[in-house]
Amino acid sequence: MFFVRTASQQDVEALRTLLSETFHATYDGFYGLLKVQQLIDSWHSVAALKARVDKRDAEFLVADDGKRLGGMAYAAMSPKLTKTAVLHQLYIHPECQRQGIGRDLFAEIESCFPDAEIMRLEVEPRNAGAIAFYQAHGFIEVDRIDSCGSPDSGLPAIVMEKPLG
Repeated sequence: MFFVRTASQQDVEALRTLLSETFHATYDGFYGLLKVQQLIDSWHSVAALKARVDKRDAEFLVADDGKRLGGMAYAAMSPKLTKTAVLHQLYIHPECQRQGIGRDLFAEIESCFPDAEIMRLEVEPRNAGAIAFYQAHGFIEVDRIDSCGSPDSGLPAIVMEKPLG
């Protein structure tokens, strides 16, 4: 059984492993092995993960069974959009999917921002499983963009939002 808790600095190496394995499983077919590894090295470096774990106005959660991390979620208040929390990441290890971990992480992360009125996210347009998950949890498509994750990524995304409260 996995329990949701706040991530700590001691989780960073396990998080990097989880994200690396999950990213390859999810995105290699879309972007190729080399591009995915570049994204992992940039977005999920030890330094980047350490900074996110300690970020103010953010929450970094893990699903932990005492032996391994089965999933993670990271969200932060938007510096640009009023009363909007942005779900930057929600990833479940491929071996742990369809066990309710995503549901549990999402339920906790959306309760972490009492001042937020909207939760927003970006999702790869070909990631049908993720899109279906978010739709089942009340998100609707509000936009499409050409650079997901960072301004110069060149990765397309669907922008989805859900009212909170």
